[in-house]
Amino acid sequence: MLNYLKIKNLALIANAEVEFAPGFNVVTGESGSGKTVLLNTIGLLTGKRADKNLLRSGCSRCELAAEITLDALRNPQIVEELENAGIEFENSQQIILHLRRTFTASGNRNFLNDTPVTNATLRKIGDLLVDVHGANEHHTLLNRTRQLELLDRFGGVKVKRDEYQQKYAALKALKNECAELLAQLPSAEEAEILRSTVEEISAVDPQANEDEELAVRHKLAANAHEILQILRNAVQALSENDNSLLDALSLIYRDLEQLQRLGSDDCGKFLTDLELIRESVSSLASGLENYGSSIELDEGAFAELEQRLSALYTLKRHYGPSLENVLERWHNAEKRLQLFNDFAKLQQECEARIIQAEQDLLTCGKVLSEQRKLAAGKLSELVSEKLKILGFGYNVFRIDFTEHAPENSGLDSVDMMFSANPGLTPSPLRLIASSGEIARVMLALKAVLADADAVPVLIFDEIDVNIGGETGLRVGEELAALSQHRQLLCISHLPQVAALGEHHYAVSKHIENDEVFGAITLLDNAGRISEIGRMLGGTAAALQHAKALLKNKK
Repeated sequence: MLNYLKIKNLALIANAEVEFAPGFNVVTGESGSGKTVLLNTIGLLTGKRADKNLLRSGCSRCELAAEITLDALRNPQIVEELENAGIEFENSQQIILHLRRTFTASGNRNFLNDTPVTNATLRKIGDLLVDVHGANEHHTLLNRTRQLELLDRFGGVKVKRDEYQQKYAALKALKNECAELLAQLPSAEEAEILRSTVEEISAVDPQANEDEELAVRHKLAANAHEILQILRNAVQALSENDNSLLDALSLIYRDLEQLQRLGSDDCGKFLTDLELIRESVSSLASGLENYGSSIELDEGAFAELEQRLSALYTLKRHYGPSLENVLERWHNAEKRLQLFNDFAKLQQECEARIIQAEQDLLTCGKVLSEQRKLAAGKLSELVSEKLKILGFGYNVFRIDFTEHAPENSGLDSVDMMFSANPGLTPSPLRLIASSGEIARVMLALKAVLADADAVPVLIFDEIDVNIGGETGLRVGEELAALSQHRQLLCISHLPQVAALGEHHYAVSKHIENDEVFGAITLLDNAGRISEIGRMLGGTAAALQHAKALLKNKK
């Protein structure tokens, strides 16, 4: 519910704060007294575009604020939108929202629970918080999408609608998946290039790191003669020549043995060291000889080695620069070529899956449409009966269906149709020109849909226009009944309606120092008698009539 409004420098209001109560709040006042300021305030706080002409004359800044409390369990959509917008709120069953807006001639700032928000966000959430019905106001119930949502909730088809929307989303995702898969498939031209790539690389059949291993072998083979001669010279110098290093060490060894026989005690250590040197030289000679024997001098094998390296080089030049790149291109080309070869199969599988998903969607959608049409008949009957109470003794209210291709909302859209006069073909509700008719039709809908529509605050502007007497009383009674489910604010010119309000506010204006000031006052019983008496003509008889209306209300 709307707990309070604070208004500073808006139109006639210099500074005002008004608290509202649950149930039926009625607002009255003479024409031009500033009743529309309340509507403008609420409109601005729920995202209406700010007009600098609304600034109070002589003021550069307007400040507006409101507090709204709502039941989180009853309003899950509002909770979801608040979370999506990043609005912080206490996570409990009762949510408290503070709306604040300031605007100047050059710009405006909006806040929800001290979080800055855009006009679009404020309007999106505001449409779920407050529903305003009156001349030149936006009517959420006149939106065909909104009508369909309310019909679904009235008919209790939310489960089937959710099921349908899940199937619709799944079908859309499947189509996207198949489209992306088929879009990735190679064309015939690309397939020919891929086939050529696979054939060229497969003919060589390169192995990982093969080029590096062959390069080492090639370098050795290319210098084999020179390498073998160097190795042979080294082996001869170490062990094979007459004056080899090993022979020289042997002579030295014999001399040291002679020295030891002559009585030198330290020669044993020298002999041991020399023996180690002889073994090392011998091992070195053997190693060089073995290494030389591993080097091939086969000219045919060398030619094959060069041919293999040339083939690998060609692949690297075409698909490299590295052999790793060649192997990757080979793998990817084979994979994409396989996709091309499987195109017909993949396409057939995708088409079969899509056809099945479409059939499932249509089956679910038809059941949803049948449930909606059944609910539409019941809703039309109930609204038509309410309209008779509200002064339309003759009326036609029905809901027309238009079938179309599957959409997220279903297989059909709806249009609420209305006629208040015999002989006139019912026309779409959104095209009704009379604000009085719109207001009363909206009241009838709201009364019937009270349990289906979760908007916590309803505002009716001049619901009683062009009616009076018994019809006016019936309108007041319907408003009072509706206020049992929602907080209701009604701007009224009709005494019968004003008398039925649980809380009565009077808007007035006065002139002070050549300035016009507006005020909003909560009336006590005496004030209500005076205000309703004014609405009835202001005479003594009018005051008595006002007392009677209030007494009968009690």
